[in-house]
Amino acid sequence: MADENEPNQDAEEDEGIDEDALMAEWEQMAAGEEGGSSTRVLDQDEIDSLLGVDSDASGQGEQSAIQAIVNSALVSYERLPMLEVVFDRLVRMMSTSLRNFTSDNVEVSLDNINSIRFGDYLNSIPLPAMLAVFKAEEWDNYGLMTVDSTLIYSIVDVLLGGRRGTAPMRIEGRPYTTIERNLIERMVHVVMGDLSAAFDPVSPVTFSFERLETNPRFATIARHANAAVVARLRVDMEDRGGRMELLIPYATLEPVREMLLQMFMGEKFGRDSIWESHLAGELWQTEISLRAVLDEVEMTLGDVLNLKVGDLLQLNVSQDSLVSLRCGDVKMFHGPMGRKNGHIAVRIQNKAARQGDVA
Repeated sequence: MADENEPNQDAEEDEGIDEDALMAEWEQMAAGEEGGSSTRVLDQDEIDSLLGVDSDASGQGEQSAIQAIVNSALVSYERLPMLEVVFDRLVRMMSTSLRNFTSDNVEVSLDNINSIRFGDYLNSIPLPAMLAVFKAEEWDNYGLMTVDSTLIYSIVDVLLGGRRGTAPMRIEGRPYTTIERNLIERMVHVVMGDLSAAFDPVSPVTFSFERLETNPRFATIARHANAAVVARLRVDMEDRGGRMELLIPYATLEPVREMLLQMFMGEKFGRDSIWESHLAGELWQTEISLRAVLDEVEMTLGDVLNLKVGDLLQLNVSQDSLVSLRCGDVKMFHGPMGRKNGHIAVRIQNKAARQGDVA
């Protein structure tokens, strides 16, 4: 019997030792935190888990709290409903204009519209690409259009008579030639014309082409921390195509921000047409006072203060002079003065000429 109880006793002793060691470890960690230093060291797996980095090859995992906090620093601005309508209108117009430009079946689609910091966008541009800087003349600010390499080679291939059914040849690691730049510049002019026409219902604006760059550093049109709206377009030409992105800083859209906030064209915030009609009708019933002024005499302040009872003021008018009828300080009519039914009366003869009237 004694031999059977010995294992149980050993297990209890081991459990007691583990509990004592665990308590000692907790006390040591607590003492370290109170003393301002901790001996806890995180390994790489714990750091990846804390930062939300997935260690497997798929790279698809749920975002952790820290990664959500980091991503919350992204730009989140108010939506501009009318801007979405403008880009939808641009897509329809570009489909027609690019068909005429390339003499091919072109389909343009709008992938998404989102807000981003300008610096983050420059860092996300896949190179090689062409960046067209354009200016909004009436708004006195700039925008950016990015054409990726796939669309560049597709446009060049179509315009130079490439055969259908064959994918365009891509030659990486070389600068774009003058012919390629000139052809893409012609396409940019077509898109700029469509963009100007798309904004016409909101506000007349002219987008003019400024320059064509291949280095994003030379296409800086705003500070890196400034917010901008990016519209990503997809251009398909049967078996060829590519992507195009339009970036417009919020500073450029500021002059028409109020109109872009509307849900539909002609929307007027806080306006009641019924109240306006009622107010206009009641204004016609408003009672005002008219004053008949015989003449005006200019005197110094000293002469006015020296006037006494019995003094006479000589008016430079006669019986045939016209009397001025005034509403407040505004001259309304002129007319001769006479009598009617024992009362002094003024007959309106003509309308007084007021400042701003056209002769």
